[in-house]
Amino acid sequence: MPEGHTIHRLARDHTAKLGGKTLAVSSPQGLFATGAQLLDGLRLHSIQAWGKHLFYQFDRPETGPILHVHLGLFGKYRLQKRAGEGLPEVRGATRVRFVSPDHVLDLNGPNQCEVIEPHEMQAIVDRLGPDPLRGDAEPRRAWDRISKSRAAIGQLIMDQSVISGIGNIYRTELLFRARLSPDLPGRQLSRPAFNRLWKDAVKLLNIGVKYNRIITVDLDRIDKAPGKLRYGERTLIFARQTCPSCGGAVTRFEIAKRRAFRCDACQATNSSVLS
Repeated sequence: MPEGHTIHRLARDHTAKLGGKTLAVSSPQGLFATGAQLLDGLRLHSIQAWGKHLFYQFDRPETGPILHVHLGLFGKYRLQKRAGEGLPEVRGATRVRFVSPDHVLDLNGPNQCEVIEPHEMQAIVDRLGPDPLRGDAEPRRAWDRISKSRAAIGQLIMDQSVISGIGNIYRTELLFRARLSPDLPGRQLSRPAFNRLWKDAVKLLNIGVKYNRIITVDLDRIDKAPGKLRYGERTLIFARQTCPSCGGAVTRFEIAKRRAFRCDACQATNSSVLS
């Protein structure tokens, strides 16, 4: 499932190509035919990204219809530049097609794709935790939830109602960089340790948006351009067998039915990582 950096990058790219344009909207697959009729011929005003959700605001954002998209595991976009008057061939089960004078945007296989009203968008946003990639994020809301919870920090920071946008890879990498055990109960985390974790999440997710990929290695310690790093060179511990810091074995386990990784030596729970 795409993590928050991908969703914010999509919002940025789609705004650059389609923002402010009047769009022809259709549903080649047919499952979104009614919704497409509501949006067809309207001007795309803006696109909002919140965690793993995208909101395409048409006409007037205060009153106009909104397309809500959650990609889930299988959702995928295809953005193509138009060549002449013709349109690219539809590929696969395309749920929605946006056509502007210059570009065509196809959406296949989303988990959620629905036309909603502004108050319904607000209700979705209200259920989400603060998003580290948004300038209006309130990290205090996440801290309030974490500091009162007996649940493991590895579970809490991937709970979209606690912090939105963090997925499995960022979860593993953030906790390793912070030398925090994924099993640490949230209420045992100190406020300074939380602040460092939040700050690092903001940093890494913004790097992800910039390079359109997850990169958690320290960029000032590599001898390649970030965009040229291969998959195995971009992260520190996720899906690895040995720890890059101590050389010890990496433990693989599950949190809430999702695979997770830790170095038992580097991420031992003790007072030094909680202060």
